[in-house]
Amino acid sequence: MKIIIPMAGRGTRLRPHTLTVPKPLIPIAGKPMVQRIVEDLTEGYNGQVEEIAFITGDFGTAVEKELIHIAERFGAKGKIYYQTQPLGVAHAILCAKESLNGNVFIAFSDTLFKADFHFDTNEEGIIWVKKVEDPSSFGVVKTNGANIITDFVEKSPVFVSDLAIVGLYYVREGELLRDQIQALIDGNIKDKGEFQITSVLENMKSGGYKFRAAGIEEWLDCGNKQNIIDTNRRMLEIKSASEQLHHDSAVIENSVVIEPCFIGTGARILNSVIGPHVSVGHQSVINNSNIKNSVIQNNTSVRNAMFADSMIGSHVDYAGRVSDISIGDYTSFKE
Repeated sequence: MKIIIPMAGRGTRLRPHTLTVPKPLIPIAGKPMVQRIVEDLTEGYNGQVEEIAFITGDFGTAVEKELIHIAERFGAKGKIYYQTQPLGVAHAILCAKESLNGNVFIAFSDTLFKADFHFDTNEEGIIWVKKVEDPSSFGVVKTNGANIITDFVEKSPVFVSDLAIVGLYYVREGELLRDQIQALIDGNIKDKGEFQITSVLENMKSGGYKFRAAGIEEWLDCGNKQNIIDTNRRMLEIKSASEQLHHDSAVIENSVVIEPCFIGTGARILNSVIGPHVSVGHQSVINNSNIKNSVIQNNTSVRNAMFADSMIGSHVDYAGRVSDISIGDYTSFKE
C-alpha cells in the first residue's frame, strides 16, 4: 500500500509558528504531526507500506529530508511532490499521480485522530467520517442502512447530512482515482472555484465503485494555536498508556512533573513545576518556572516563567512572567 499526504498549505492561521516550518512538522506530544498520522495509520494496517508520498509547497531541502526520514522510519520509500497552485484537494492529490496506483491511502495532514484504522484492503473504497453539529463547512456523505455511501456533497449551505469527511480516504485502485481526477481537471470541472475530491468520488460512485463510510472516535483539529494546545493535551492523555513520553536522557532536578507530560531528548527541567499537559521539546531547558497545558518546542530556554495555554517555538530564549503567550522560532524575549 501507498500513503499519500497532501500538505502544501501555508498554515497561515498558525503563524508565527509556521513561518519557519510547515504545520505538519509542528510537534504534538513530542512527535511531528505528520509522523503521528503515519504512525496511527500503519498501526492499523497489517501489510507493508511501500511508499509514503508527501505533496508539499516550497518548504526547502531540510524539510524534505525530514519527511523522507519519517517515511524511512516505517520501512517505506519517501517521495516528494509539489503543488505550486492552490487549485483544490483533487488537484493536490493528482500532483502525486506517479504514486497513484494499487492500494492507496490518502491522509490530510492538518488534523489528528483517535480511531481504529484496521480495514480490509479488498474493499473498493473507504471514507472516514465524523458526525458534526454544523456540517455546512465540510464535505459530507449520505449513507444507506449498510453504511454504503449514496451521495457526496461539498460544503452545502442547505442541510444534506451531518457525516463530515475528515480527510482520510482508501481506494483499492489508485489508477482509477488518478484517471478520474485527470478527467475532472481536463474538463475544468470546478465546484466553488476548485477541483474537489468529492466530485471525483461521486463520479466513481456513479460508475459503480462502492465506498463504505467508517467512523472515527475523535477528530483533533490543529488549525490554530489553541487547537494545537488542546490537541497536544488530548494526545498526551491518549498516548500516555502506550508510549514512553519521558526520554531516558532527560534531566529532572528539584522539580515536579504533573503527568501526562512529554519531556524530550536531552531536555532539562530544573527547579520547576510543569504539567499537566506540557510538551517540552528536545534539548530544551526549563528553569525556575511553573508551566501547564503548553507546547514548548526544541532547543528552547525558558526561565523565571509562569504561564499556561501557551505555545513557544524552537530556538527561543524566553525569560519573564506572562500568562498566555505564542512565540515563534528564533525569538528572544525578556521581561
